[in-house]
Amino acid sequence: MDGTAPGDEPSAGTEKAEAAGAEEAQADDGDAAGTAREARDDQGGEPGGDAPTDPAPDAGPGPAPEADPESADAPSAAVAREGWFGWRSRWPRASRGVTVGTTVLAGALVLFALLVPNRVERLTPEAFLRIPAEGILLAALLLVLPPRPRRITAVVTGVLLGLLTVLKFLDMGFYQVLARPFDLVLDWILLDDATDFVRESFGRGGQILAVAGVLVLFVLLLLLMTLATARLTRLMARHRPVAARTTLVLCVVWITCVTLGVQVSGVPVATKGTTEMLGNRVEQVRAGIRDARVFKKEAAVDAFADTPPDQLLTGLRGKDVLFTFIESYGRTAIDHPEMAAETDAALTEGTRRLDAAGFGSRSGWLKSPVTGAGSWLAHSTFLSGLWIKNQQRYRSLTTSDRMTLTSYFRRAGDWRTVGIVPGVRRAWPEGKFFGLDHIYDSEHLGYHGPYFSWTPVPDQFSMEAFERLEHGKEDRPPIMAEIILASSHNPWSPIARMIDWEDLGDGSVFHRIKEEGTDPKEVWKSPESIRTEYRRAVEYSLRSLIEWIERYGDEDTVVVFLGDHQPVPAVVDGSPSKEVPVTVVARDKKVLDRIDDWGWTDGLKPAPDAPSWGMDRFRDRFMTAYGPDGGTAGPPGPRD
Repeated sequence: MDGTAPGDEPSAGTEKAEAAGAEEAQADDGDAAGTAREARDDQGGEPGGDAPTDPAPDAGPGPAPEADPESADAPSAAVAREGWFGWRSRWPRASRGVTVGTTVLAGALVLFALLVPNRVERLTPEAFLRIPAEGILLAALLLVLPPRPRRITAVVTGVLLGLLTVLKFLDMGFYQVLARPFDLVLDWILLDDATDFVRESFGRGGQILAVAGVLVLFVLLLLLMTLATARLTRLMARHRPVAARTTLVLCVVWITCVTLGVQVSGVPVATKGTTEMLGNRVEQVRAGIRDARVFKKEAAVDAFADTPPDQLLTGLRGKDVLFTFIESYGRTAIDHPEMAAETDAALTEGTRRLDAAGFGSRSGWLKSPVTGAGSWLAHSTFLSGLWIKNQQRYRSLTTSDRMTLTSYFRRAGDWRTVGIVPGVRRAWPEGKFFGLDHIYDSEHLGYHGPYFSWTPVPDQFSMEAFERLEHGKEDRPPIMAEIILASSHNPWSPIARMIDWEDLGDGSVFHRIKEEGTDPKEVWKSPESIRTEYRRAVEYSLRSLIEWIERYGDEDTVVVFLGDHQPVPAVVDGSPSKEVPVTVVARDKKVLDRIDDWGWTDGLKPAPDAPSWGMDRFRDRFMTAYGPDGGTAGPPGPRD
């Protein structure tokens, strides 16, 4: 008795289907068996090898033959063919579906790695309707390699494809924030800054989850890409003639598409994008090496290095001079149609209020070396008179003896030099390089309120702290201050708002204000809401500074304020401009008379056609205008 009830006998058709399914399962999950066959090939099965010989049947008695080493692997091979608990033979159709589906997914994953663009805006269906030259060449290579080198090449290729995909994802993020690709040499330090940004925006828990998620995805991507490449390699090896013909056909099609310029919705069908991308990265590394030598030569030239201290900045003696950077205050805030009207109203009102308080102002444009982020690169460009476009140049600068604008104020001997840097929350050894007598970071401003996402201290409180700690003291020398206003830093939610200056206290009042603010997760659901909150943040920073000048400024107050860079691409909406507004404010008319030949616009808003200089040109023009000769701007520089 076999336990089959009457009427339950399988039909002939069912038996044929099951047999076919079992054969299909064995054919594919022959992966383990195929691997064993390749291993045997390595040991002598290749053409020209020594074929193993069996003893003749009548060899007579002798030592007992050794056990077949493959017999020990028979159970594992059987498990591979049958699946765990024999599920493949029990459900052959499901087995066939899993086999086909897994192979298709493996192919899709490899094609994804080769075809996925490294910029979000290029992620279109047409981008994946292309034929990658790298895929064709890789297939041809794997087909001609012997078994063992083929397996090694498949694994190495899988790992490299995984790393390539990670690099493309990094590029996507950098293009979204910095409008440039990831630099393989210089940008690793920025990943640490990114985790800090996540912590300050979404809390410690959000940072841990984000970092853990990235690490898990990284490992999974490498593992899956390696398994996918190995699976496709085994498939080609088992079906070598079909794979060879297919590779040849694809090669012919690729060459034909290149020759005829075949495109789909403007996207070329034949591509070698991965090769070009990697070639660009190699050139990027070479350019970085060359740039180090170029920068060293540029940094050695300083028109004021030999100027005696008593001849420096003579036109500002006795004045309090404030160089104030407004985070992410770029031309987009003034020109973008969604923000232009409100920003224009804020700047017009600010000009009116300063005029009423007796202050004049002139405004122009500067070109920043960065966009989206990298404030410290813009600050050091402005102060050093050198084009600090990357971290390599920044490190070279801050370990050199180059004099900055702030250093020259200190050398002149008439000013106490201080820094109000609420964005600094840990040791900042570079601060000494900039020639500041004292630095007030976020821990030393007396603030006991909450963070506003990334922003540790609201701008209004930072300006009041400067008044309390330095500017408002009796019997003090003139001050030169570098002040960073950080409330307009990404993600612009929640935002502080202006309150009565007398109510600032120790900042505890901002707890309630933060609770009234917006949620960054909601704000970042649409570009329109992002731009709205960005504009509001910039207006808050401007009002904080303008009201401080109204409240505490006097005949000896000179304020230079500017944006450090444009905001992230989600705000600039495709604008390639790197320009930022720059303004000089003073009550003493003679201060503004010295820059009349700059051609800047009256008021806080620069005209669209106002002069635009490279940010690295400001230092020398400023020191020339306020030096003994006064007002001679000198010839334009290459970025003017």
